[in-house]
Amino acid sequence: MNALIAAFGSGQDLDSLQMAARAAAAFMGALVCIRICGRRSFGQRSPFDYVVAILLGATMSRANRGASPAIPTVVASVVIVVLHRVLAWGCLHSPTLERLVGGAERELYRDGRFDEKQMSAALITRTDLFETARQQLGADDLSGVRAATLERNGEISLIRDKGTH
Repeated sequence: MNALIAAFGSGQDLDSLQMAARAAAAFMGALVCIRICGRRSFGQRSPFDYVVAILLGATMSRANRGASPAIPTVVASVVIVVLHRVLAWGCLHSPTLERLVGGAERELYRDGRFDEKQMSAALITRTDLFETARQQLGADDLSGVRAATLERNGEISLIRDKGTH
């Protein structure tokens, strides 16, 4: 026990080597937690996944700085990732839960018409859609676009008209 205290310190009065040891342990612990979460958590970039990343980072940093005891902090981190995993599994089996947790996509534009109600609900402007057209298609307008959808991860997808390249 004394060897662990010497290596990792106790409380917030830590020297450089103890902080380095804590950083290494926090890195390995976070890596284990991320592996428990699965690839989806950091690949999809949905609000659901960002919540896990933010909470995990905030929780793990408390142990790293010595602001909280290490074991309860690790337990809290594991609870976060297990809850994420359980909710993700639940979303696979329940479309209602999936909509509650992940949200739903919104069609913002179709066949030359803007859906002002959906745009207003999503806080998306016509300028945002034109910006997406410039970025994705290199076009100044939506003339070659059949539909524009705000995806659940916050990105806008453009579907071209058939025959438009």
